[in-house]
Amino acid sequence: MRHGGQILVDQLREEGCDMAFCVPGESYLAALDGLHGQNDIRTIVCRQEGGAAMMADAYGKMTGRPGVAFVTRGPGATNASIGVHIAQQDSTPMILFVGQAARGMLGREAFQEVDFPAMFAPLAKWAAEIRETERIPEYVSRAVHTAMSGRPGPVVLSLPEDMLSASADVPNVPASPIAEAHPGADDMEAVAKTLSNVKRPLILAGGPGWSQQVRDDMTAFAEAWNLPVAVMFRGQYSIDNRHPNYVGLAGIGIDPALGRRIREADLILALGPRLGEITTSGYTLLTPPAQSQKLIHVYPGAEELNSVYRADVPIVSSLSAFTSRLGELAPPTSIPWAEETARARAEYEAFSEPRETPGDVKFEQIVSHVSEALPEDGIITNGAGNYSAFIHRYTQYKGYRSQVATTSGTMGYGLPAAIAAKLASPESKVVCYAGDGCFLMNGQELSTAVRYDLPMVIIVVNNRMYGTIRMHQERDYPGRVSGTELENPDFAAYARSFGANGETVAKTEDFADAFDAALNAKKPTLIEIQTDPEAITPTTTLEKIRTNAPG
Repeated sequence: MRHGGQILVDQLREEGCDMAFCVPGESYLAALDGLHGQNDIRTIVCRQEGGAAMMADAYGKMTGRPGVAFVTRGPGATNASIGVHIAQQDSTPMILFVGQAARGMLGREAFQEVDFPAMFAPLAKWAAEIRETERIPEYVSRAVHTAMSGRPGPVVLSLPEDMLSASADVPNVPASPIAEAHPGADDMEAVAKTLSNVKRPLILAGGPGWSQQVRDDMTAFAEAWNLPVAVMFRGQYSIDNRHPNYVGLAGIGIDPALGRRIREADLILALGPRLGEITTSGYTLLTPPAQSQKLIHVYPGAEELNSVYRADVPIVSSLSAFTSRLGELAPPTSIPWAEETARARAEYEAFSEPRETPGDVKFEQIVSHVSEALPEDGIITNGAGNYSAFIHRYTQYKGYRSQVATTSGTMGYGLPAAIAAKLASPESKVVCYAGDGCFLMNGQELSTAVRYDLPMVIIVVNNRMYGTIRMHQERDYPGRVSGTELENPDFAAYARSFGANGETVAKTEDFADAFDAALNAKKPTLIEIQTDPEAITPTTTLEKIRTNAPG
């Protein structure tokens, strides 16, 4: 006989779970007891449920296995919902366990009671409540398979506290292989035939299911066929950005030359992306439902294919299964698009040359220094804000999973993601970028980084405002500033109060030494850089936006 919390933890161990992020709550005390005194699943105690859920999402991204988080009912679950939304939009395998009121109290609006399956239904891939202790292994096994199969995503399981504390005599469910779709011979033949009849093809890479092997196989294919490779928004880790076939990022801040190249392509080979709003620049790079370009769309979930864009060759397959067969396709002896690939690479390199911005701190130079100084396995995380446009434009992402960020544009993500990345890859150097508004949404997780001895560098870009919203405000309502100015703490002192290192940089020339010291420090180090509010994007200023506003 085991109580439900022990049954749940034992089943997670069976499924290969090695880490759980949580904020404790009385509604799942039995699960906390199940985690007590064992070393197979490391428990990371966080300071806010949103941070815990973001860490679980980032851990899922890093490992390819479901990131796991435990939170309490009511306020805990609503805080954690942000991580579920991220995982859904990013197609990240994740499981959120939510404590719930006792079964005999449900339906009466008991203390902190919420109908969690109803609440999470639009946010998660599957949401359910476990009512019988004996069925815990069944539900956990299904949760893992649901989170991993087809298009990956988040699962939410509600745990009534009396169900969890009750005992049962039930065996674990053995872990099973995840079902994986494979391309057929006809699919591969269609790819080869389509490629043989075009002149301006382009690979668009990203989405779920990537691994080092997938990246290697895709890169080898691109080399053999001399195909240009663009990546989806925040999917820059899909190929070494220094590779001559890499031609840039499709997303916010896209190079106009690349945007034109995608529009004028006669074939898009989409390896993994959903082709959502951001990657397609508001559905303008490819115009739904019947885009002008031929489209080969490879995706692990059938429900996504032809849901927005009509694919000429829709292929239901995991990226692993598909890219492993690309070597079977023999490239032509003469490649008609070779010059276009070289031209696209030259355009990317020109676009990546830093352009000077106003102020004593040149953020473009700082990003370039970080990019050059990070080793091959270095990892960069960030949340959302205009500062991220500099990062995506001037960073060359080198190794696989060197980038951990959200496609959903969620503020406050960078620090929790950095913590999860360091836990998943302890030997890697980890750098978190955050704006001043972005950072303070989860700045309390500095406590978590310090508690678990996680050396990392946190670069806070302080321009004293919610920069993205201010940019839009100046464009639509020039000169009428409302709600976008910030009053900030001394961020370096804030970091030191947690036991981390804290430095302030007010001039570009002071950054390199501060960063190099931080990169080799034995504990987390926060570097605040004070940027000019006018340096709102890599290419324009607030004054220019205000001056050019309509009317």
